[in-house]
Amino acid sequence: MSASNQAPRKNRAETTRPEDERLPVGTSFAYGLQHVLTMYGGIIAVPLIIGKAAGLDGGGISVLIASCLFIGGLATILQSFGVPFFGSQLPLVQGVSFAGVATMTSILAGGDGLPEVFGAVLVASVIGLIVAPGFALIVKFFPPVVTGTVITTIGLSLMPVAAGWAMGGNSEAPDYGSARNILIAVGTLAIVLVLSRIPVAMVSRLSILLAIVIGTIVCAIFGWADFSQVLDRGIFAFPEPFAFGMPTFSAAAIVSMFIVIIVTFAETTADIIAVGEIVKTKVDSKRIASGLRADMLSSAVSPIFNSFTQSAFAQNVGLVAITGVKSRFVVTAGGVILVVLGLLPVMGGVVAAVPSPVLGGAGIVLFGTVAASGIRTLSKVEYEGNLNMIIVAVSLAFGIIPVVEPDFYNSFPSWVGIILHSGISSATLMAVLLNLVFNHIGAGGKDRTDRSVFVAGTGRVIRRDELERLINHEALLAEGDTVKDGKIVDCNGEEVPVVTEDQHEKIVEAINKGEAKTPDDVRRVIKETED
Repeated sequence: MSASNQAPRKNRAETTRPEDERLPVGTSFAYGLQHVLTMYGGIIAVPLIIGKAAGLDGGGISVLIASCLFIGGLATILQSFGVPFFGSQLPLVQGVSFAGVATMTSILAGGDGLPEVFGAVLVASVIGLIVAPGFALIVKFFPPVVTGTVITTIGLSLMPVAAGWAMGGNSEAPDYGSARNILIAVGTLAIVLVLSRIPVAMVSRLSILLAIVIGTIVCAIFGWADFSQVLDRGIFAFPEPFAFGMPTFSAAAIVSMFIVIIVTFAETTADIIAVGEIVKTKVDSKRIASGLRADMLSSAVSPIFNSFTQSAFAQNVGLVAITGVKSRFVVTAGGVILVVLGLLPVMGGVVAAVPSPVLGGAGIVLFGTVAASGIRTLSKVEYEGNLNMIIVAVSLAFGIIPVVEPDFYNSFPSWVGIILHSGISSATLMAVLLNLVFNHIGAGGKDRTDRSVFVAGTGRVIRRDELERLINHEALLAEGDTVKDGKIVDCNGEEVPVVTEDQHEKIVEAINKGEAKTPDDVRRVIKETED
């Protein structure tokens, strides 16, 4: 009886997803706070920019910031905890998307103010909510050659943000780029590295948070951190619905904002796939659709509470990678903290007082880790006998161009700039397009996707090190393939052979020499390598 009672518990443990791990409440909130501190600078940047563009005073900008924190927290809870049809149930932090900044400032330049911006966000998000499931079906066009390129671009495109923080955050400040600011960032980075080496799991996993706290305390001791304005906005304030007036609607503004929605679809899809790779969990089109629906529902509600389009924050994907904390409930706890910060401006003021150089030092590690994760994914891509190298090279270049030269698309129509001004969007669109042209449409129209499946004439094999990824990401399987008992079965009901890396190289070599032209030839090569 004892053995039979234990068996079900063992089976349940084996089927538990990595992201469903539950940590102690205190630990979850500590890690959740680390997520909040990582993305706090990013989530308040958009309301600061838009508030200034709209001509708001300090009080009005404070309302925008509190609203964005409040909605970002609710969106994070929806995305990570999830309800039926809404939320990817992955450790993804949500916040105001940078993708819409250029569009919203253009709308404001038209003279109709924030109500027109909120109206455009509301309608475009509702349309996005309707089309999200259809967009999720393109996940088959995100094999490793695409996801690796996009993840690498995400990390590289975020480095200017870390550099800006390290220099002081405000380019108009007299001490921007001073040796002191950069030394603070370097010191924070050094603390992260030292703490990461301490053989205590709790300390190493919280190295980012601890480094930020230590760096802030040191800055406060020397008078480099300003906490004087912490109480300026009061203790408690609930975001007032339609604080800036009822939304107004313009067709042109709605169309331009819907283009932004498509861009955020691409970014969020890449982030969902990226965090799925890091967590090592199954991500399919249904899960992506649920994540995109959560994005759009949050974005549709945002204008009611004076906020803007929501999307997953790429920098927090890096935090998941560097800490190894995969629990989605940790991010849910972070969402609760964001809601509290939105309701308690005094707490938001404390977090806002963290010196930018301290955030910059931590950001170097975080964003660099994202890029390294992408490189790791690209290392699994097959480059022999195909054009995958060209896909990576051109897509990375397109992703970096707007980062190193922000004015590159200024002479093009505004809609081109809206789409391609984001390095992440540029890399994603180019990688998907080139992968479609070179690996799907090419070779007489045959599907040649780099799904980590080797297709040669009439023979197919799968590398052993890629089998698990294909099983966990069924959307990447070839048409007609199914997963049965941990094996991949083709449309004819035959099991696709699984080979080692050495066997795969031998097969490629035999095909290049013309010695393997049929499935029997491939099986012969496999048998010879086994012998």
